[in-house]
Amino acid sequence: MPSPTQRALALVPERVRPLLVRHRKLVKFLLVGGTCFVLTMVVNFALKLTVLKEKPVIALTIATVLATVVSYALNRQWAFRANGRQREAVLFFVVSGLAILVNDAPLALSRYVFDLREPDVSHFGQEVADFLSGMIVGTLLAMVFRYWAMKRWVFLPDTPPAPAGRPEPERVP
Repeated sequence: MPSPTQRALALVPERVRPLLVRHRKLVKFLLVGGTCFVLTMVVNFALKLTVLKEKPVIALTIATVLATVVSYALNRQWAFRANGRQREAVLFFVVSGLAILVNDAPLALSRYVFDLREPDVSHFGQEVADFLSGMIVGTLLAMVFRYWAMKRWVFLPDTPPAPAGRPEPERVP
Protein backbone atom coordinates (compact mmCIF):
# COMPACT_ATOMS: atom_id res chain seq x y z
CA MET A 1 0.00 0.00 0.00
CA PRO A 2 1.49 3.38 -0.99
CA SER A 3 2.24 5.96 1.69
CA PRO A 4 0.35 9.27 1.79
CA THR A 5 3.43 10.96 0.30
CA GLN A 6 3.53 8.49 -2.59
CA ARG A 7 -0.19 8.99 -3.22
CA ALA A 8 0.24 12.78 -3.21
CA LEU A 9 3.23 12.58 -5.57
CA ALA A 10 1.18 10.45 -7.96
CA LEU A 11 -1.17 13.44 -8.38
CA VAL A 12 1.68 15.74 -9.41
CA PRO A 13 2.77 15.97 -13.07
CA GLU A 14 5.64 13.57 -13.69
CA ARG A 15 8.16 16.18 -14.78
CA VAL A 16 7.66 18.15 -11.52
CA ARG A 17 8.09 15.16 -9.17
CA PRO A 18 11.94 15.12 -9.13
CA LEU A 19 11.96 18.80 -8.20
CA LEU A 20 9.54 18.21 -5.31
CA VAL A 21 11.50 15.20 -4.09
CA ARG A 22 14.80 17.07 -4.30
CA HIS A 23 13.37 19.97 -2.28
CA ARG A 24 11.12 17.94 0.02
CA LYS A 25 12.12 19.80 3.19
CA LEU A 26 11.14 23.09 1.60
CA VAL A 27 7.86 21.60 0.30
CA LYS A 28 7.01 20.25 3.77
CA PHE A 29 8.00 23.58 5.35
CA LEU A 30 5.70 25.40 2.92
CA LEU A 31 2.81 23.01 3.64
CA VAL A 32 3.24 23.54 7.38
CA GLY A 33 3.48 27.26 6.73
CA GLY A 34 0.31 27.25 4.63
CA THR A 35 -1.57 25.45 7.37
CA CYS A 36 -0.30 27.89 9.98
CA PHE A 37 -1.11 30.84 7.67
CA VAL A 38 -4.75 29.76 7.57
CA LEU A 39 -4.75 29.31 11.35
CA THR A 40 -3.20 32.76 11.80
CA MET A 41 -5.76 34.33 9.48
CA VAL A 42 -8.72 32.74 11.25
CA VAL A 43 -7.52 33.65 14.75
CA ASN A 44 -6.45 37.14 13.67
CA PHE A 45 -9.82 37.96 12.13
CA ALA A 46 -11.71 36.38 15.01
CA LEU A 47 -9.83 38.62 17.45
CA LYS A 48 -10.06 41.74 15.27
CA LEU A 49 -13.79 41.32 14.83
CA THR A 50 -14.48 40.72 18.53
CA VAL A 51 -12.30 41.58 21.52
CA LEU A 52 -9.40 43.39 19.83
CA LYS A 53 -11.18 45.70 17.37
CA GLU A 54 -8.92 48.63 18.23
CA LYS A 55 -5.70 46.62 18.57
CA PRO A 56 -4.88 44.98 15.20
CA VAL A 57 -1.15 44.52 15.89
CA ILE A 58 -1.90 42.72 19.17
CA ALA A 59 -4.49 40.53 17.40
CA LEU A 60 -1.95 39.58 14.74
CA THR A 61 0.72 38.93 17.38
CA ILE A 62 -1.55 36.60 19.38
CA ALA A 63 -2.59 34.76 16.22
CA THR A 64 1.03 34.41 15.12
CA VAL A 65 2.16 33.13 18.54
CA LEU A 66 -0.55 30.45 18.48
CA ALA A 67 0.40 29.42 14.94
CA THR A 68 4.07 29.37 15.97
CA VAL A 69 3.40 26.72 18.61
CA VAL A 70 1.56 24.60 16.03
CA SER A 71 4.36 25.23 13.53
CA TYR A 72 6.98 24.00 15.99
CA ALA A 73 5.18 20.71 16.52
CA LEU A 74 4.59 20.13 12.80
CA ASN A 75 8.05 21.20 11.67
CA ARG A 76 9.78 19.17 14.36
CA GLN A 77 7.80 16.01 13.74
CA TRP A 78 7.35 16.16 9.98
CA ALA A 79 9.16 18.82 7.95
CA PHE A 80 12.58 18.58 9.58
CA ARG A 81 12.16 15.35 11.57
CA ALA A 82 14.28 16.58 14.43
CA ASN A 83 15.13 14.52 17.47
CA GLY A 84 13.95 16.89 20.19
CA ARG A 85 16.89 18.59 21.82
CA GLN A 86 16.24 21.29 24.40
CA ARG A 87 18.60 23.62 22.52
CA GLU A 88 16.46 23.13 19.42
CA ALA A 89 13.26 24.20 21.19
CA VAL A 90 14.86 27.29 22.69
CA LEU A 91 16.34 28.33 19.33
CA PHE A 92 13.04 27.65 17.56
CA PHE A 93 11.18 30.03 19.86
CA VAL A 94 13.94 32.66 19.70
CA VAL A 95 13.85 32.56 15.88
CA SER A 96 10.04 32.56 15.96
CA GLY A 97 9.99 35.54 18.32
CA LEU A 98 12.16 37.47 15.89
CA ALA A 99 9.95 36.30 13.02
CA ILE A 100 6.86 37.62 14.85
CA LEU A 101 8.52 41.04 14.94
CA VAL A 102 9.28 40.73 11.22
CA ASN A 103 5.65 39.69 10.62
CA ASP A 104 4.21 42.60 12.66
CA ALA A 105 6.47 45.32 11.22
CA PRO A 106 4.62 45.88 7.91
CA LEU A 107 1.25 46.13 9.70
CA ALA A 108 2.64 48.56 12.27
CA LEU A 109 4.17 50.64 9.46
CA SER A 110 0.92 50.60 7.51
CA ARG A 111 -1.17 51.63 10.48
CA TYR A 112 1.05 53.98 12.44
CA VAL A 113 3.59 55.40 9.97
CA PHE A 114 1.57 55.58 6.75
CA ASP A 115 -1.71 56.22 8.65
CA LEU A 116 -3.69 53.70 6.61
CA ARG A 117 -6.44 53.63 9.21
CA GLU A 118 -9.71 55.31 10.00
CA PRO A 119 -10.42 58.27 9.77
CA ASP A 120 -7.62 58.86 7.22
CA VAL A 121 -8.97 56.07 4.99
CA SER A 122 -12.28 54.25 4.77
CA HIS A 123 -12.95 51.20 6.94
CA PHE A 124 -12.67 49.01 3.83
CA GLY A 125 -9.34 50.67 2.89
CA GLN A 126 -8.05 50.08 6.41
CA GLU A 127 -8.97 46.39 6.32
CA VAL A 128 -7.41 45.90 2.88
CA ALA A 129 -4.22 47.66 4.04
CA ASP A 130 -4.16 45.53 7.22
CA PHE A 131 -4.60 42.31 5.25
CA LEU A 132 -1.99 43.15 2.61
CA SER A 133 0.59 44.49 5.05
CA GLY A 134 0.09 42.08 7.96
CA MET A 135 -1.13 38.85 6.42
CA ILE A 136 0.59 38.95 3.01
CA VAL A 137 3.77 41.07 3.18
CA GLY A 138 4.48 40.31 6.84
CA THR A 139 3.89 36.59 6.44
CA LEU A 140 6.08 36.37 3.33
CA LEU A 141 8.96 38.23 4.98
CA ALA A 142 8.67 36.15 8.15
CA MET A 143 8.46 32.91 6.13
CA VAL A 144 11.70 33.62 4.28
CA PHE A 145 13.40 34.57 7.54
CA ARG A 146 12.08 31.49 9.38
CA TYR A 147 13.10 29.00 6.70
CA TRP A 148 16.61 30.43 6.49
CA ALA A 149 17.02 30.60 10.28
CA MET A 150 15.49 27.16 10.97
CA LYS A 151 17.84 25.47 8.51
CA ARG A 152 20.84 27.45 9.70
CA TRP A 153 20.43 27.30 13.49
CA VAL A 154 17.52 25.20 14.69
CA PHE A 155 16.87 21.94 12.85
CA LEU A 156 20.40 20.84 12.16
CA PRO A 157 21.10 17.43 10.64
CA ASP A 158 22.45 14.83 13.01
CA THR A 159 26.14 14.52 12.27
CA PRO A 160 28.61 12.32 14.03
CA PRO A 161 31.17 14.17 16.11
CA ALA A 162 34.41 14.95 14.31
CA PRO A 163 37.42 12.88 15.36
CA ALA A 164 39.39 14.47 18.17
CA GLY A 165 42.56 14.58 16.12
CA ARG A 166 44.15 12.90 13.21
CA PRO A 167 46.83 10.44 14.08
CA GLU A 168 50.15 11.45 12.68
CA PRO A 169 51.25 9.32 9.78
CA GLU A 170 54.04 6.96 10.63
CA ARG A 171 57.40 8.17 9.47
CA VAL A 172 59.48 5.72 7.61
CA PRO A 173 63.22 6.19 8.24
